[in-house]
Amino acid sequence: MTLRVLHTTGRPLETGLELDIEHEATPGRLRDLYAPPAATWTRLNLITAVSGDAAGSDGTSETLSNPTDRTILAAIRAVADGVVVGAASVRAEGYRVPKTSRLVVVTSSGDLSGHRMDPEAAERVVVVCPEAAVAEVRRTLGGDVARAATVLTCADDSRRLEPSAVLDRLHAHGLLSLVCEGGPSLAGQFLHDGLVDELCLSTSPIVIGSGLPVFGRERFDPSRLTLSQLLMDEQSALYARWLVEDGPATRR
Repeated sequence: MTLRVLHTTGRPLETGLELDIEHEATPGRLRDLYAPPAATWTRLNLITAVSGDAAGSDGTSETLSNPTDRTILAAIRAVADGVVVGAASVRAEGYRVPKTSRLVVVTSSGDLSGHRMDPEAAERVVVVCPEAAVAEVRRTLGGDVARAATVLTCADDSRRLEPSAVLDRLHAHGLLSLVCEGGPSLAGQFLHDGLVDELCLSTSPIVIGSGLPVFGRERFDPSRLTLSQLLMDEQSALYARWLVEDGPATRR
């Protein structure tokens, strides 16, 4: 599978570059292409159909993905301190702990039933929840995972965590470069609150009516984006990096 670099801002020599996904040097090249420009950086990394749907025919994002997308996903995770996901995604898709970064699970209820976290990797699991949900987090994580995972408490409004408070808590814990992988509701909340520096969006070349919008159903004000990078694979899937012009990094 070949991946072509169609556009890179400020790196004209990379434009036109073709990468063999199976070549041993490609993961390193992708980590370089996706390196965040600042130590404190918040990304969304999502996949969508051309129709804007976050789920494929099986009701999850898995059927929108392909080996190239998963290779890029690994590169983006590798240059992050933490991979942030909502508890609903953990329950629906059985998230595993990334190989090179921490898995950060955000939950208001504390219900993490159905997870597939390896007890041997549980030291890299961080859960952010209200104080009242700690017992449920420990119960549903269970056993060795519950004993090894880090649980951070965060102020909540009627047991609804504020994304800005979640980020502040993670930054205080030393997790500065973060990539949020959703689900759609959490991604929409991050956008709604103006917390996103960059959007990494994979577009699968299909249209489908899954009924699950990639940014959720909550309305939020528009943010202007600038395309900083665009890749395309042999199946016509697109992999874009969009900088948020008024993102947090520009306000620091």
